[in-house]
Amino acid sequence: MFVPGPIVSSGATILHADLDSFYASVEQRDDPLLRGRPVIVGGGVVLAASYEAKAYGVRTAMGGGQARRLCPHAVVVPPRMSVYSAASDAVFDVFRDTTPVVEPLSVDEAFLDVGGLLRYRAPVEIAAKLRADVRERVGLPITVGIARTKFLAKVASQVAKPDGLLLVPPDRELEFLRPLPVRRLWGVGTVTADRLRTHGIETVADVAELDESMLASLVGGAMGHRLYALSHNRDRRRVQTTVRRRSVGAQRALGRGCHAAADIEVTIDATAVMLIDRIARRMRAAGNTGRTVVLRMRFDDFSRATRSRTLPEATSSTEPLLAAARGLVSVAAPLIAQRGLTLIGFSVANIDRSPPQLELPFGTSADPLALDAAVDRVRRRYGSAALTRAVLLHE
Repeated sequence: MFVPGPIVSSGATILHADLDSFYASVEQRDDPLLRGRPVIVGGGVVLAASYEAKAYGVRTAMGGGQARRLCPHAVVVPPRMSVYSAASDAVFDVFRDTTPVVEPLSVDEAFLDVGGLLRYRAPVEIAAKLRADVRERVGLPITVGIARTKFLAKVASQVAKPDGLLLVPPDRELEFLRPLPVRRLWGVGTVTADRLRTHGIETVADVAELDESMLASLVGGAMGHRLYALSHNRDRRRVQTTVRRRSVGAQRALGRGCHAAADIEVTIDATAVMLIDRIARRMRAAGNTGRTVVLRMRFDDFSRATRSRTLPEATSSTEPLLAAARGLVSVAAPLIAQRGLTLIGFSVANIDRSPPQLELPFGTSADPLALDAAVDRVRRRYGSAALTRAVLLHE
């Protein structure tokens, strides 16, 4: 078993962030009665299982009947794919707030390269803040592995689950890797593991003792080459940011009973200002503009609703986006008063990466984008808290 020694993190700048039992965790987040209980998402086939259900042997892709026999007291809930998609978007917002170098692997996991942030924080500190931000902003547990290579960062996150954080120092990589079961190597499934086991190969150390030609004779040329490289932690792949975003968003949980507060309107407005300011800042940093502002709400009874408004033209300016957001909140005010609001989120969709269309300066009003750009420069130099809106001072 790997026991961490003195931490040497130089070069270990790749994070693998992986949400824990994603769909089931969302269900437990949204319904407090499910917390601490075994939860199965999906009836015919298990789409996800909480760790309480996994303790009874329930696994993803297992038949629903077998899962219920293994864990007869599990709570089975139907999937809510739109809710999971919104949660995924919110988590990836946290990823991209952490570093611009993000490579999505699926809706619930990604690689992040934080090498450009070392002058400010160590990778472990960055990962710890990322986990805290996902918990605070999205309400979900997430595990992060840190290593010098993508392969080892992913293995570290698997070992650290659930809800954990693990750094593999570069000077202790093989000490960590070699005792692990061969199934930890990418591409090794049940069939390959069984074939290797018949030859007495059960750990990564066993694989590393063989030469590449011997491995090729056992599992084929391509697989043998891969296993030989991974058993020696040879992985030259870098984190790639090639996925185009369809929207930029942020959300915040308000807590149950928020609608009963005397200053609920002030609280919601301040939250809207904070979220839109964050969204607009990220859009400008990425050179994006957008046309459609979307309001997402979650109510006391765990139901959800969305409202949207499309602007006449795409923009990344804070003021028009905030005006649209406030208009959406105003329209939804009767619904909020009736059902209580526990979470509010905004996103800007219809993203356009082309430069904004220039317009002749009719009128005498100041250019809002020039003001936004000046505020962005101050915050980049002196920190995000250097300037804030007056409405947020009470926060």
